Amino acid sequence: MTHNAPIKPGGSLIERAADMYDFARITAPLSMPPIPGARPAMAPLGQPQAPLSPVRRIVAEKPLVPVDTDMLRNSGFVLPGQQPNGLSEEFRLVKRQLLLSAFGGRKTASIERGRAILVSSAQPNDGKTFCAVNLALSMSSESDVEVLLVDADVAKPEVLSTLGMAGGPGLLDVLADPAIDPEDMIIRTSVPQLSVLPAGNQTNKDTELLASDRTHLVIDQLMAADPRRVIVFDTPPALAASAAAVLASHVGQVVLVVRADRTTDTQLRESVALLTGCPHIQLLINGVSYAGNNQKYGSYYGYGG
Repeated sequence: MTHNAPIKPGGSLIERAADMYDFARITAPLSMPPIPGARPAMAPLGQPQAPLSPVRRIVAEKPLVPVDTDMLRNSGFVLPGQQPNGLSEEFRLVKRQLLLSAFGGRKTASIERGRAILVSSAQPNDGKTFCAVNLALSMSSESDVEVLLVDADVAKPEVLSTLGMAGGPGLLDVLADPAIDPEDMIIRTSVPQLSVLPAGNQTNKDTELLASDRTHLVIDQLMAADPRRVIVFDTPPALAASAAAVLASHVGQVVLVVRADRTTDTQLRESVALLTGCPHIQLLINGVSYAGNNQKYGSYYGYGG
């Protein structure tokens, strides 16, 4: 049955999710053989393989494509430069942990391929695209980070429509054709330091393409193109499609979105088992009701009332 433990007022959404679902217990027995198709080891970031094409267009030189910020604001998304509120502060806490793992800190080493972050959920409608877009928007406000948001939910892509942008060729086209430079498919948005890679033209071989060595090569190239770049992949729900499981073996961090009072322990355990191609999995709780003293981050800044 769905876990209905009360949410503690302290801690970030990641910490509260770990407490709520006893994540240590869930992951403890998961020292299992790799899932079929998972890569046994990752190529070091400092040793990129041969380039995919001889010419690379610099993203910064591309024209800006407008994002529908009014639609995002009305839909409750976090926008860089907006007045702080409870949601924006929560995503600040979440991104801080992810960026620390991606780049390291004074006392913390970065993890391998930590700049490639996969966002998924157990089931549809748990809010994984909402969280992926908000993470990308929040990260884009960092002065020394360039964010590439990849729509890897190739069966039901929603990133472009969420941003109010038109679709086009993208990830699947790059994977299917070695002659295509992935930088050529990237869309530079009107949000500073945020670019998008669309899902691309659908194919019946999407899972096979995502599981291929070329996917690993493409991610290597995208990271090598800019040492400040963080890549956020919005993927299908882990229990609804296989793409998330195969992509997990290509990234350094996984954010598994769990829906408060909806995602069950069984669904969570099964999702984690499918995503163990990545050794670093964190839970992000969505749809939580605040408890305790009802204080809001926004009120600290004078905006919450």
